Amino acid sequence: MREHITTAIRTTFVLLVIVCGVYPAIVWAVGQVAFREQANGSLVRRDGRVIGSALIAQPFTSDRYFHPRPSAVDFNAQASGGSNLGPTSKKLCDRIAGARGPVDAYTTSASGLDPHISPENAELQISRVARARGLDEARVRALVGRHTEGRFIGVYGEPRVNVLLLNLALDDMMTRHGAPR
Repeated sequence: MREHITTAIRTTFVLLVIVCGVYPAIVWAVGQVAFREQANGSLVRRDGRVIGSALIAQPFTSDRYFHPRPSAVDFNAQASGGSNLGPTSKKLCDRIAGARGPVDAYTTSASGLDPHISPENAELQISRVARARGLDEARVRALVGRHTEGRFIGVYGEPRVNVLLLNLALDDMMTRHGAPR
């Protein structure tokens, strides 16, 4: 019996070291070498300061910016989660009553933090953003086109636009070309 207990303790210790130490260290090292930016949160920096992550939506409410899709968690990354509102929910029906345009303009994502909108959603916002910034719609539309990401390896997912990166590019365009801010 003592031999079995000793073997069980040794096995547990060896597995503990492998599963809780060696394996995570290998995964971390591969992430740091092969996917450094993604493994460290895809942080976006301006003037040496972190201003967000390309993976987490931020609330933009000014007419000068493209707006993200609604967030079920008020853009709080610590409380990630969907609304769990189903097709029979009165709250959901009230929210989408009379809604026009693409579904991502008025529904939340599963995480509540999706940083992307559809190109159709961006298209619906071009007039507002161009008007608020005193820009020609064609310039804003071209910027949206440059920031539209295609399907992963041409097959998976849907075309999408990262709202934070698009809004930063819009600010950069205004600064570079001396357009009114």
